[in-house]
Amino acid sequence: MFNIQVSNEIILYAKKLLTKHNFGRRGVADGNYDEQLTGLIGQCTIQRIFGFPLMTGEGGFDDGKDFIYADKIIDVKTMGRTTNVRDYYVNNFIGLQKNYKTEVYIFCSLNKKTNILTVCGWVSKPQLFERAKLYKKGTKRFRSDGTYFRTKADLYEIKNTELNQVISPDDLKKQLKNDGKKVTN
Repeated sequence: MFNIQVSNEIILYAKKLLTKHNFGRRGVADGNYDEQLTGLIGQCTIQRIFGFPLMTGEGGFDDGKDFIYADKIIDVKTMGRTTNVRDYYVNNFIGLQKNYKTEVYIFCSLNKKTNILTVCGWVSKPQLFERAKLYKKGTKRFRSDGTYFRTKADLYEIKNTELNQVISPDDLKKQLKNDGKKVTN
């Protein structure tokens, strides 16, 4: 895992995007304003470290394609938190997105108190479904603090320890270029 301090510029940009666009268009489990803002902040921050222009929302539905890198369609998934990331935390993936064209998922957590984005790791689409645990719609999911929520749709959970581990932006880029093989210098 590695951390990135999110710039105020990215936060303001994401808020401005949400005044123009509603990015939840499935009709089920679309994400409220806060969830969409968290996702946009994560996506824009990762696009910036990869050197890509920030999303505009003008193209409409992206079919799970945030950007293409090393000939792979990549989707950035970001969860909001109020604490620093722990190894035992899970990342959520809504089953309604499983048929999108995405080939790689980069999972992130945004600490909303410190505006630090943690890149938890990445997986290919086949790895996600091999490693994640499926919870059917309506399942009660308990958090480590004892609170719970009911899943709005089928939900896949993948632990941070089940992700392909990365230690820096350069390490992430190298792994994606080399199909996940560790590269030593």
